[in-house]
Amino acid sequence: MLIGAGLLTGAGAALAEQTLLAVAGLLIATAAGMWWLHRRRTARSAATSGTGCGCNGNGCGC
Repeated sequence: MLIGAGLLTGAGAALAEQTLLAVAGLLIATAAGMWWLHRRRTARSAATSGTGCGCNGNGCGC
């Protein structure tokens, strides 16, 4: 009975490890996508705001 419980516990731990790794990868990809989208929106709004601030081929600045 202890061997069966150990096998189930080991299988559950392996499944939990793989699931947590997949969730971590998904969260990293989501964070990177949101960061990219934020930078894109910020650069676009700065370029169209008319204040002279924004990003172009020479870099960002005001």
